Amino acid sequence: METALANEYRRICHDPAAHQPLAYLRLRQAIRNIVEHRDIEPGHALPSERDLSQALKLSRVTVRKAIAGLVEEGLLTQRHGAGTFIAERIVKPMSRLTSFTEDLRDRGLSPRSEFFERGIGEVTPEESMALNLSPGSLVVRLHRVRYGQDEPLAIERSVVPASVLPDPHLVRDSLYEALEKLDARPRRALQRLRAVSLNAQQARLLHVSVGSAGLNIERRSFLDDGRVVEFTCSWYRGDIYDFVAELQTD
Repeated sequence: METALANEYRRICHDPAAHQPLAYLRLRQAIRNIVEHRDIEPGHALPSERDLSQALKLSRVTVRKAIAGLVEEGLLTQRHGAGTFIAERIVKPMSRLTSFTEDLRDRGLSPRSEFFERGIGEVTPEESMALNLSPGSLVVRLHRVRYGQDEPLAIERSVVPASVLPDPHLVRDSLYEALEKLDARPRRALQRLRAVSLNAQQARLLHVSVGSAGLNIERRSFLDDGRVVEFTCSWYRGDIYDFVAELQTD
């Protein structure tokens, strides 16, 4: 990988069309190019700052500045005491109704949740409309950060009718697993996805910079009999998640 990066860096240095007068910008583009061309796979480690500095005859300050910009973009990720790695993206198909926990387990990642709220309360007007509930009805609210390994990936607020989920502590990690045990797993859902900029609180919880790109998803899930069983609003890190939908002609 170091050889591929060195060759790409030298190519950019001698390419009049590159128009990158600053060394850290040339190195940043070289790293971006070899990642896009799959010369290094997601999850693999980047050579150390010292090794890159020696191989490319650049100062460590220049190398550090190039890497810092790509970490901010989400192309690279840094792990304390372990080094710098090519960021791994999670591809989420939108054609299947699966849980966060199931998606991560399918990819060999260990999901976990950090709860901020897990209780029962009276339905709000917005929740009442989303869940088709009468005023005064009770709902379970789950507010948490969802992790893959030790990396925060999403913030999630879920609301479920208490008539369906009587005890919020039945949800240890996967809401859908808890609902399945109650014979109330959703069978279909409507989702709305939109691009957002993460605010200060969201950025702090997800360990990214304020204003970073995020994906906001609202989901209403239904049982076979048409009852709404779940209303969830999630904020995903845009530097990690790709949502993919299959399209077909009639």
